[in-house]
Amino acid sequence: GANEQLDVLLKQWKDADSRVFLRRVAAMAGARGWRLGNADLTLIAEAPKLGPHAAAIQANLAADLGVDADRIGVKATTHERLGALGRGEGLAAHAVVLLEWTG
Repeated sequence: GANEQLDVLLKQWKDADSRVFLRRVAAMAGARGWRLGNADLTLIAEAPKLGPHAAAIQANLAADLGVDADRIGVKATTHERLGALGRGEGLAAHAVVLLEWTG
């Protein structure tokens, strides 16, 4: 079922470059008639400070997805020292993506 397929994918892509994975998924979506309308990403980390890197992240994502950078918004914030993220025990990312049907 779906869980078995997910397990296979996770094993296949373990330790892979996430940019390679992103390009592959974008190509698969494009082959099925979908393209990126826009994406809005929020990166959450106490350290390292990601804000100074937001423009480079935006440019890399745009290049990997084959879209103009103005279709991708990237912002960074902290977790205000709350919880595991606030203690610097990890990073988080929230993404909202609009896909457009090209048929």
